[in-house]
Amino acid sequence: MPRRDHSKGGASQRQLRVGEELRHALSAILGRHDFRDPVLESANVTVTEVRISPDLKNATAFVMPLAGEHAPEILEALRRGAAFIRSQVAREVPLRYMPAIAFALDTSFEQASRIDALLHRPDVARDLDPEAADEDGAPS
Repeated sequence: MPRRDHSKGGASQRQLRVGEELRHALSAILGRHDFRDPVLESANVTVTEVRISPDLKNATAFVMPLAGEHAPEILEALRRGAAFIRSQVAREVPLRYMPAIAFALDTSFEQASRIDALLHRPDVARDLDPEAADEDGAPS
């Protein structure tokens, strides 16, 4: 069976499945608050997505602290504790090799808010409304 190149079409089913398993495990581990680091001990962190490399050796976990508060401190604490967190994930997810886990701040919420604000601006809303274009006599 020929190997398919997923570089253009996105992640393979295996990458998606492993990423989702890692996301669930990370969410459970972060929810237990079993950390020596005081920043992580009291932080409520959501793991929104885990992207994994095609060779399954590296994973990037996208996280967002509750209400976005103290994001830089929490992200730094996660990076400091990455080895410990990786060992905890290895106990919960049965993989031959546990990928190295990097943490990144999920900015998709900010982007969605910015797009929403742009779409609700009066000049943009007018351009998007087909009935308003018909009343002005402009072609739609």
